[in-house]
Amino acid sequence: MKSVALTAYPRSLVRRAGAKKLRGLDRVPVVIYGRHNSPQNLEVKLKDLDRVIHHSVSENVLLDLEVSGDAKPRRLALVQDVQHHALSGHVLHVDLHEVVETEMVTITVPIETTGEAVGVKTGGGVLEHVVFKVKVRALPKDLPESLQVDVSHLEIGNSIHLGEIQVPPGAEIIGDKKRVVLAVAAPITEAQETATETTAAEGATQPEMIKEKKDETGAAPAAGAKPAAEKKK
Repeated sequence: MKSVALTAYPRSLVRRAGAKKLRGLDRVPVVIYGRHNSPQNLEVKLKDLDRVIHHSVSENVLLDLEVSGDAKPRRLALVQDVQHHALSGHVLHVDLHEVVETEMVTITVPIETTGEAVGVKTGGGVLEHVVFKVKVRALPKDLPESLQVDVSHLEIGNSIHLGEIQVPPGAEIIGDKKRVVLAVAAPITEAQETATETTAAEGATQPEMIKEKKDETGAAPAAGAKPAAEKKK
């Protein structure tokens, strides 16, 4: 993964009020943490952060971070978490994970498909995307932003397993290699669809069974008999 340059600044405005004031200045609060250093509050310019995130394939971004005026001016960090505004989509907060060039790290990588499965194109099958993200372990420079999987060769009934996905040299996928990631299923016939709808309808109209109360002897009351509370003393 190629690193992207970004400039950050030490942050003095903290807590909710400080973060709100910071966003009003078109800056985004950032926290950087790592195994070798204590967490530190930073801030970045919104336009710079938007440029980095929106021009990336995914939010897996390796940053060549320059911290202006800091005792440790240059750092290598992965974008760990990005919080967006629910309506506007604007970036509200970012967590960064500081890494070391010579140490292996693990990230979650999205799986994206390329091509159109022949089983879908000519056989009317359905492409089932079973696993959307996988964990990948590598040195920071060898980490992929995403994994591209070609599905054009898949016939109906064929599948691609975790162990069959190609990763960049120096990287490895963590998980059960036999796990199905993508598959092409046969199309549902009209008879199968009708049977499914009928079963669902029957389940919805199933009459509720009402249990009769038993008297003190354990026997159910005879038809037309009045409950014990209605009998005359």
